[in-house]
Amino acid sequence: MSETEPDADVTVNAVGSSCPGPLMDLIGKVKSVDAGTVIRLQSSNERTQDDLAEWADESGNELLQVVDRGDHWDLYVEVQ
Repeated sequence: MSETEPDADVTVNAVGSSCPGPLMDLIGKVKSVDAGTVIRLQSSNERTQDDLAEWADESGNELLQVVDRGDHWDLYVEVQ
């Protein structure tokens, strides 16, 4: 993962949501966008990164980068 953050086309703010809320919010957005769209998922749930990495592998989407913001993470996913 590079040090330059990807440009997000869409942001899903799931800060404060408990598991599996952030992932479910992301999946809902993925269903409504075109391939090639980069989504930034914002989450404060510590399990989101592992859950999202597993989901991306299974779904064929790509987890591009995870950025720790201190109080939450920005997780960048490219829809395939």
